[in-house]
Amino acid sequence: MNFRTGLMLGLACSAMGVASGAFFASRPSLVPPAWAQEITHKDSNTPANSSDSNNAETVRMLTLLGTVMDIAHSEYVSPLPNKKLIRNAIDGMISNLDPHSSFMDAQQLKDMQDEMSGQFGGLGLQVQGDAGHVRVVSPIDGTPAAKAGIQSGDVITMVDNKSIANLTLDQAVRKMRGKPGTQITLTILRPKTGKQQNLTLTREIIHVQIVRSALYGQTGYIRLSEFDDSLEKEMRKAYGKLVQSVAKTPGKTLNGLVLDLRSDPGGKLDQAIAVARDFIKDGEIVSIRGRHPEGNQHWDGVGKDITHGLPIIVLTNAGSASASEIVAGALKDHRRAIIMGDRTFGKGSVQTIIPIADQGAIRLTTARYYTPSGRSIQGLGITPDVPVLASRDDDSLFTYHEADLAHTITNTDSKLPKEAPRTDLPAFAKTVERLPPAKWPAFDPTKPETDFQLQQALHFINAQTGGADAAHEAALLAHPQLPPQSHDTAPDEAKDDSAAKTKK
Repeated sequence: MNFRTGLMLGLACSAMGVASGAFFASRPSLVPPAWAQEITHKDSNTPANSSDSNNAETVRMLTLLGTVMDIAHSEYVSPLPNKKLIRNAIDGMISNLDPHSSFMDAQQLKDMQDEMSGQFGGLGLQVQGDAGHVRVVSPIDGTPAAKAGIQSGDVITMVDNKSIANLTLDQAVRKMRGKPGTQITLTILRPKTGKQQNLTLTREIIHVQIVRSALYGQTGYIRLSEFDDSLEKEMRKAYGKLVQSVAKTPGKTLNGLVLDLRSDPGGKLDQAIAVARDFIKDGEIVSIRGRHPEGNQHWDGVGKDITHGLPIIVLTNAGSASASEIVAGALKDHRRAIIMGDRTFGKGSVQTIIPIADQGAIRLTTARYYTPSGRSIQGLGITPDVPVLASRDDDSLFTYHEADLAHTITNTDSKLPKEAPRTDLPAFAKTVERLPPAKWPAFDPTKPETDFQLQQALHFINAQTGGADAAHEAALLAHPQLPPQSHDTAPDEAKDDSAAKTKK
């Protein structure tokens, strides 16, 4: 039996399985019942001639698929197993829908589950497929990738001197993973310079500190690296330590909080909601809307604010994506925080993992999410209230966003509310200098005084909360001063060591 005959028999069996409802009943929590209802009752709601025409076109295209497979199987220069041809067809079918949808076999599904639970090893990179290329969304703090200087927007062209241009994203990621202690050479193209460079890294068991905290004077600082299963719990723990630390200082209480979401690629939706609920008492946090209204959902605040109304500055950049944007968007729309930094990545879609028996799963885009004001940020991102750049270099032509990806989902919500300008910002916000001084030192993650965006955020909170130094702090925002040449003392830190997660 050739493939075309087998395909038609398989189609008939699949149709019967859907009609009986068995296909959807096996995973009711993941696939909305509306899908099964739509398929089951499609003919009753569709004119007969339209339905017949659609069915005829489907049969014609499936026959074409079978014909192409038969030709490739019999005429390709080297023998090809049917399994490979079918897998290629499935990969193309799903991955060409948008940059975030893909089919995963059983091993790839396990790898993804290990990664989300903090049990994978490798280099510490968050990557995204882009028109056949592998582009870095962000390196994870403290990992081999971050230490090697890999940056958001870099393109990985080769692994161990072999091109990965024809590999799927999952195949490329597998090549980068390996046993701890083994070396790997990545060839990196940096769009900003147009130059390629080879970087040799050593794979390791990755210790990712998902939450880091520090106390600068009376201002608390919390950095979130990624939204995995325990993030919100660890963030609350870190905030509690900041409160305890500041109580031992002359000021006794915090005067504000800097929430750093820069280069945080996102993660779990439930963790984004939980983090936002820690700062927003009432009202909507986020909503998701998909193809079927029955599956639409929204989440509200639960009446708490762990800071009791303290001023909050949220730092963002082009590497702040997905769950990070949900938090930033909610805090901005509720006027609960001021967003400072660069425009975020612009990923406003939601993916659902749909298991397929023991064959793996489909990671499928099933909804868009919307900020509390009803805006979709898909392809747009969150625009900062106070733009502040990390350096004087003009990176606008080289900064990488969702809209730059191939076959990305377009933002078609032109009738939804546009972002309203903020009228609640202090007057000095208009005078904030967005560029560091000409001789500002290169950023060193071990020296917070070299982090221009952080320094501006700290000055902003100190100016916003008033006091004897408020005017001086506002002046520093408008006319930043170079940091001291040497800084031998670290800030008063309240590190949350329990938030360090081991990734193999």
